[in-house]
Amino acid sequence: MKARLISWRELAPETRHFDFEILDVERFGFVPGQFVSIIATLGEDEITRAYSIASPPDGNHFGLCLNRVAEGRISPYLFDMRRGDTVDIKGPYGAFHFRNPVRSSVLVATGTGVAPFRAMLQAVLPHDDTRQFKLIFGVRHEHGLLYREDFEELAARHANFIFVPTLTRPQSAWAGRTGRVQLHVLEAVRERQDVDVYICGLREMVDETRGMLKELGFERKRIIFEKYD
Repeated sequence: MKARLISWRELAPETRHFDFEILDVERFGFVPGQFVSIIATLGEDEITRAYSIASPPDGNHFGLCLNRVAEGRISPYLFDMRRGDTVDIKGPYGAFHFRNPVRSSVLVATGTGVAPFRAMLQAVLPHDDTRQFKLIFGVRHEHGLLYREDFEELAARHANFIFVPTLTRPQSAWAGRTGRVQLHVLEAVRERQDVDVYICGLREMVDETRGMLKELGFERKRIIFEKYD
């Protein structure tokens, strides 16, 4: 399929949210949490990269969140795109989404791993005020809290959603939580172990968090994860 770039905006230094529309279709169907593959021919090479969809279903539109990787191939290509340019995509793919039935959940993310959770929460919260959702989002610096305003707005609008940002390198003015997400996950699940836990981010964080949950006696089927290098 062909996807046309509608707009983009800076989320943090070298991190952008991109809005695309699929050409020649009225509806792009996907389950919030899934990803698409971007395909580009660069020189003689066809390069494919997977990116989580960062927006809920909306006609033929979808959003992506990605960092510019200086030594990368696809991310500099996308950052150089202008409004109206097109790119080839495949998908949607993936099973990282709310299980059916949806249970109260703790969502754990670092960096751009928060992208699928934005799509999932924006889709589920307007229609579910009975289950409890907590997002624990860890980054180094405050400016790296991607989609912060969106999550704060969701928390203000929905009493059953709590947004927990945490920084590992805070400045003195930061009054919120500090430290790695793993510490705050333990606190969240000890309060209530009848929840599903969704984890998305770098491999090391995901593996460590899974290990901690298993030591606490969590069932494997209640730990849903997606990791990347």
